[in-house]
Amino acid sequence: MSGTPEERDRQRWQSLVERVEDARLRYYQKDAPTIGDDEYDALYRELVQLEEAIPQLVTADSPTQTVGGSRDQMFEPVEHLVRLLSLDNAFGDEELTVWAGRLEKDLGTLPELLCELKVDGLAVDIVYDHGVLRTLATRGDGRVGEDVTANVRHIPAIPRKLTASPDGPPIPDLLEVRGEVFFPVAKFLEINDQMLGLGLSPFANPRNAAAGRLRQRVDKREYELADAHAALERVSPANEKARIRAEHRVDRVAADLDRSTNALGALQLVVHGIGARDGFEPKTQSQAYAALESWGLPVSDRIRVLSDLPAVLDYINYYDDNRHEVSHEIDGVVVKIDDFAIQGRLGSTSRAPRWAIAYKYPPEVVRTRLLDIQVNVGRTGRVTPFAVMKPVLVSGTTVSMATLHNAHEVIRKGVLIGDMVFLRKAGEIIPEVLGPVVEDRDGSEIAFVMPTDCPQCGTELRPAKEGDADIRCPNTRSCPAQLRERLYHVGSRGALDIEGLGWKAASAMLDDGLVHDEGDLFSLTAEDLIRSSFFTRHHDGELVLNELGRKLLSQLELAKSKALW
Repeated sequence: MSGTPEERDRQRWQSLVERVEDARLRYYQKDAPTIGDDEYDALYRELVQLEEAIPQLVTADSPTQTVGGSRDQMFEPVEHLVRLLSLDNAFGDEELTVWAGRLEKDLGTLPELLCELKVDGLAVDIVYDHGVLRTLATRGDGRVGEDVTANVRHIPAIPRKLTASPDGPPIPDLLEVRGEVFFPVAKFLEINDQMLGLGLSPFANPRNAAAGRLRQRVDKREYELADAHAALERVSPANEKARIRAEHRVDRVAADLDRSTNALGALQLVVHGIGARDGFEPKTQSQAYAALESWGLPVSDRIRVLSDLPAVLDYINYYDDNRHEVSHEIDGVVVKIDDFAIQGRLGSTSRAPRWAIAYKYPPEVVRTRLLDIQVNVGRTGRVTPFAVMKPVLVSGTTVSMATLHNAHEVIRKGVLIGDMVFLRKAGEIIPEVLGPVVEDRDGSEIAFVMPTDCPQCGTELRPAKEGDADIRCPNTRSCPAQLRERLYHVGSRGALDIEGLGWKAASAMLDDGLVHDEGDLFSLTAEDLIRSSFFTRHHDGELVLNELGRKLLSQLELAKSKALW
């Protein structure tokens, strides 16, 4: 950056605003974050500190003055009755203590605090009219969200009608509740296994999976299936090829619809707040939760109302140490004043209530055994060492491999084959080996030696230019590893987005001699794919294309007509 100090501050502010807004777009709308919560929080905190130091930088549309992300244009907008706010964060005991001290100073005493687990899911807003569900919407920007009500019929966990118990409070005429939709970790792992089996990219974490499944247009797939059946009925019995194509389309659309509805059926809900209401005035948050539960709404059974800060910290520390006893992902604890009257007295800033705070946990760190260090040859020829580990659950997914980047990084981390190592997900997304547990070594560990020849084609490896830390295989034309990775890249979302062309499918094509370069992809026929067991199944004693094979052919046809820029 150049210029005066004021110009440099303005440039830094603009850079932070753009990065935070981009992260919000990818998180809230695309369900595909490229940075994790900890990195986002660091950017956001720097932006807050810069605006506090130089207030004239603040604008009405700064991320510090707004909530969440905008809605997706694929869905109809729905305006929330009461705005959904965000939460301020505490990143350690000291920051939580400062927040509690401020409350005590303002109120003269520290009121009772309600603690609940911060579910790492998709925030939703649900409105009930005389106990009947009227709308289900995503958070959006806090004022306007996306109407996903049509999907409710596939989600048993969200009651479509509230029921009052004889000895409980009556159902109000109007009730707006807030909650999180999520997948239990076990179901998330099952969904990712299914996606990998179909050659699709798995979700990075359970939150992305929940957001992706809830924000899909199941109704459009139902219309598409009806259209596919109608098209099949119109095919002349004499036109066998057309009939087979039409049957394949029906099978493909039906399978897609089944996967969508089955995944929706596994979504869970936990309610953690109320918005607008008519005929319902509880005195405390805990009373409200008891009433919601009596009407059939799912409320966490791990909520606690505590009277002092040490008890709150004990609660926070317990779940930091015992995250895996909870069936879903958590990324912290929300601490709220229980008394609604005190909440109302304290009010909110433009983006967050003063009476609540989210204590954010650091990324989870686990220990596992480093079984081996192998190398991968990428599509550009770059040779990258990676760790092969005993599978371990970390931040919602089972991890067994992690990149080590290059030979210098292996040395810097000080890891040996056979070590017990510390592992985390960098940014809650990318597995990262932090280093060895040195005290667990017994002398049997082995140092890694970087190969001098390509493990796939035998070509001598060399750096692209003098001094590079990375080494490459220069055999760009004939190295099978590079071709496999290029095929996989062609099918990725960043290229032609060919569903069904995953890493396993690319490997099968090469291993079975179906393709010799990327161009061969677009001349593949059903007869070609039949030669590979990866794309076939037996039906009535005959070898036919399986679902993946049929999908791949149809996706390749679509890709032929896609614009390249």
